[in-house]
Amino acid sequence: MQPYILLTDSSAASGAGLFGGTLGLVIWLVILFGFMYFFMIRPQQKEQKEKRALMDALAIGDTVLTSSGFYGVVIDIDDDTVIVEFGSNKNCRIPMQKAAIAAVEKPEDAKAPEEKKEKKDK
Repeated sequence: MQPYILLTDSSAASGAGLFGGTLGLVIWLVILFGFMYFFMIRPQQKEQKEKRALMDALAIGDTVLTSSGFYGVVIDIDDDTVIVEFGSNKNCRIPMQKAAIAAVEKPEDAKAPEEKKEKKDK
């Protein structure tokens, strides 16, 4: 009976078990946080940075795609408001927030594929 008592009442064994469990929990928490950072937080921050750069580079004459799916041309820019002209009708001008712009196409970006296509045809 004595070997059984030594195994269950050993203070060294119970202390090591407690430390190993806590250390294991801390390691799993660090791994979980690292996973969340690299797969959730970091890509979102990168996307926000790209969107901010897109809005800073916005200029008059750029073709924009709104978050509702309309294409238009930027007529005027204020701090956080943009006036966009939609369609070929010059009377359809709508003020909107910059946050409503989903994509921007510069006029020179639209000409570049056409020039490449013309060079291939020749």
